Amino acid sequence: MRIAVTGSIATDHLMTFPGRFADQLVADQLHTVSLSFLVDNLDVRRGGVGANICFGMGQLGTAPILVGAAGSDFDEYRAWLDRHGVDTGSVRISEVLHTARFVCTTDADHNQIGSFYTGAMSEARQIELQAVAKRVGGLDLVLIGADDPEAMLRHTEECKARSIPFAADFSQQIARMTGEDIRTLLDGATYLFSNEYEKGLIESKTGWTDEEILGKVGHRVTTLGSRGVRIERVGDEPVVVGCPEEDGKVDPTGVGDAFRAGFLSGLAWGVGLERAAQVGCMLATLVIETLGTQEYTLRRANFMDRFTKAYGHAAAEEVRAHLS
Repeated sequence: MRIAVTGSIATDHLMTFPGRFADQLVADQLHTVSLSFLVDNLDVRRGGVGANICFGMGQLGTAPILVGAAGSDFDEYRAWLDRHGVDTGSVRISEVLHTARFVCTTDADHNQIGSFYTGAMSEARQIELQAVAKRVGGLDLVLIGADDPEAMLRHTEECKARSIPFAADFSQQIARMTGEDIRTLLDGATYLFSNEYEKGLIESKTGWTDEEILGKVGHRVTTLGSRGVRIERVGDEPVVVGCPEEDGKVDPTGVGDAFRAGFLSGLAWGVGLERAAQVGCMLATLVIETLGTQEYTLRRANFMDRFTKAYGHAAAEEVRAHLS
């Protein structure tokens, strides 16, 4: 199964604030916020939702195709992704702009405040999926992740026009999108990904109810934080999968991307929705235990031991056949 992942490619600048953001906010002054946080450290990491998802899929051996735009400073990042099983042959390189930057501060409660500079990402709208499909011999699924908004719309329209199954995953871009754009992006999707907050925002912006949205997509996949994930499909009982036990919470950045990587890998293996979601939750657990979105190491024996403990021997045997 050939899966292409469209989305941002970026460098993450991650900082930690030892206090709580909530303690710094004055209720009657929220209309004129001016705050500066003295942080403990700075980590510069590889990131971007498209690259993060592809890295995780590469770790699981499913050979994802990364589709996005980067700057001339991408050479080292490309080599890193290539070494970890990602097909970077469809990444567009800008001649004038740097690779995008994400700057994020996380507080003691794991709340986050972030800013994103688009840079070369704005050129993703110039990428034709048909050229990608021709290069790799066809596409079975395209995940349309957070990217240049025009690119997201263009990729969605092209998938619909060429009858390519697609997954809608707006994440950070929901805030700047109109209800009309969101309706266009999700209508006809095989999978719709969001977290609980984004789920409510999608319904508010589109004016569609949960039932109406579910009728317009094949599957609605909602991540529930520490409670796992819920997958809904019209006419079926929801599939709910919990998270494995964590060794500790280090940094939540990239956890959602890791879940998607595991889930999409499960689809590529041909396992069922429940098993794919379990793989996603296991991979997400590795990320939350690590600082950085692509700094974790997937040691297969350890992965399977923890997977077995969380989901049982029958589930583990099915996954082991693909992971090994």
